[in-house]
Amino acid sequence: MLLRLGQLGNDPRAFFTLIIALAIAFIVGIAFHEFSHAFVAFLLGDHTAQNMGRLTLNPLAHLDPAGTVLLLLVGFGWGKPTPVNPNNLRNGPKAGMALVSVAGPISNFIMAVLFSIPLKFGLFPLTNQSITHPRGFGEYMSFLLFYVVVINIVLGLFNLLPIAPLDGAKLAAGIFPGEMGDFFRRMEPY
Repeated sequence: MLLRLGQLGNDPRAFFTLIIALAIAFIVGIAFHEFSHAFVAFLLGDHTAQNMGRLTLNPLAHLDPAGTVLLLLVGFGWGKPTPVNPNNLRNGPKAGMALVSVAGPISNFIMAVLFSIPLKFGLFPLTNQSITHPRGFGEYMSFLLFYVVVINIVLGLFNLLPIAPLDGAKLAAGIFPGEMGDFFRRMEPY
């Protein structure tokens, strides 16, 4: 993405549209991702996130100051982790945390699908021109939607990596039996 910013330096409108697309993608993607963790935890009986004001789609509740600054400066950042007490989850701590963890990446895939609908049905046709050098409202909209879709897919896939503190590690800890699951639980503090 950062390379793409450099390539668009000669086209201020495309550059500005890409900045807007990245901001929308990350703000909406991170807010919906963290809200989904909080919502599934709430449905499974844990009210920790709700009590801390995190059961909301308001992006301000989910953006981490350091993660947001780094996102703006280097193109990589994060949101505030959603607080969850695994002992309050109805399905038990292991299965419950696996469900809460997978909710975030699934929400990113849902966002990608929703933002791709106008592209799929030709409301804003996606062409090479609209992605490389957009001209006109329709091409700028397809440009914006394309990057929102790509960022949400990348966020979802990245968070599924089984590396702590990513969601994939918690998912792996909940679905792998015995020592394999214990390995991911032991790695989480590091």
